[in-house]
Amino acid sequence: MRNDLILRAARGEKTERAPVWVMRQAGRYLPEFRKLREEYDFFTICQTPKLATEATLQPINRYDGLLDAAIIFSDILVIPQAMGLKVVMLPGKGPSLPDPLKSPEDMRLRLKGKIDVQQELKYVFEAITMTRHELQGRVPLIGFVGGPWTLMTFMTEGRSNRMLSKVKNWMYKNPNDSHELLRKITDVTVDFLVGQVRAGAQMLQVFESFAGELSPLDFERFLLPYLIEINDRVKAELKDDAVPMAVYAKGAWFALDSLADSGYEIVSLDWTHDPAAAKVIVKGRVTLQGNLEPNVLMGSDEEIVRETEKMVRAFGSSERYIANLGHGIVPGASVEGMELFLKTVHRVGREIGETSRQNHCTEDEEGFIV
Repeated sequence: MRNDLILRAARGEKTERAPVWVMRQAGRYLPEFRKLREEYDFFTICQTPKLATEATLQPINRYDGLLDAAIIFSDILVIPQAMGLKVVMLPGKGPSLPDPLKSPEDMRLRLKGKIDVQQELKYVFEAITMTRHELQGRVPLIGFVGGPWTLMTFMTEGRSNRMLSKVKNWMYKNPNDSHELLRKITDVTVDFLVGQVRAGAQMLQVFESFAGELSPLDFERFLLPYLIEINDRVKAELKDDAVPMAVYAKGAWFALDSLADSGYEIVSLDWTHDPAAAKVIVKGRVTLQGNLEPNVLMGSDEEIVRETEKMVRAFGSSERYIANLGHGIVPGASVEGMELFLKTVHRVGREIGETSRQNHCTEDEEGFIV
């Protein structure tokens, strides 16, 4: 690796500056990606390794030397697809399952039994391997999945829905059946993550985008046990080949202490967390990642610089921190705003590192402070 900064930060090692990457850094805010979408639909890009590789590399090439990781171009809903459900991308509305699961009986009738992840999601593994070769060690490659609760939400609601009435109907009317569905998703998720590492992923992230829609008690009941199980099983299967794993539980501010104890090396924070408070809660147990409000990148240059600098200085930049947004980059963000964000992280990180070195005192062989 020519740049292993993010892997060192994930392991809790001191770094010369905070590494930085951005959730959804490969996607529709980039003009080169929009051009690709003029020729191919979204899931064709996901399912064609050459195209997925091209999309993954677009931000790495555009922001050469500014991004410290690539994340494979894919989608969290490839798992429901592999389990037998149809997923489409609706223009201007995002992903949709036109025929979601309507009942526990529906779940048992329509979902596949034993799923051959190596076959069903082969295209993702091939894209990861191809991308690793194309990166040539420039930066590490991140693989990812959606968490079981978030995928269950999509599979029962059919789309992103603020009320989540259907999935919560399952939870409270059919708790045992809900756990059965979460168990099915967890099993596929573990196999998928293991396969991503064996294909070449060097870090993993689990996205629980709807975590904050649960009460603290329901989080402990329907979400946290599966997150912990995923981490434990993936590492047990990979053994010496295990890689750092990150968990992102959007909106679950109340669960930060539990997440820090969940076994993941990295906890990614949304923008509602106060950096200083988060550091006090985790007490150095994990690397923190985040957490700039994504819409800041649509603001003025002065605002981007001010908010980014404030964030990096609050988290610190030499140990157990990875700079990122608090959620995925928004489609309306400008490429110039993204570049300014990345350059500001680099600049402030270097300044913090230089100050730290200047303030570091050592004793010479006679015992004097030098």
